[in-house]
Amino acid sequence: MTKQPNVKHLVFVYNADSGMFNTLTDIAHKVFSPSTYSCNLCAISHSYFSERDEWKEFIEQLGAECEFLHRDEFEKKYQLTDYTYPTVFFRSGTQLEVALDADDINECDSMTMLKEKISLIV
Repeated sequence: MTKQPNVKHLVFVYNADSGMFNTLTDIAHKVFSPSTYSCNLCAISHSYFSERDEWKEFIEQLGAECEFLHRDEFEKKYQLTDYTYPTVFFRSGTQLEVALDADDINECDSMTMLKEKISLIV
């Protein structure tokens, strides 16, 4: 975790791919086997069907532009593939720097803990 002065843009990348089939598979996985679900960022910030209100409110008050992408969308948009997800990046122009890596996010066991980590970097 690194604090950046005047962070203006964060890119959140889920450890999941986009698309209806993947979304339905993710929902089923969260319902039937939540302990083995592979995206802790999604598990904490979303219920089965939508973003949690507490998370929305937190993101809105951060004071930084936030972009949320699935793994496949991120790799296509930024042409980067050598990361373990979920990950949060600082973005400055087209430059990206890891703000929270998968280990940082995966050690969070609550929304409070994830929000605290994000607040430390912004």
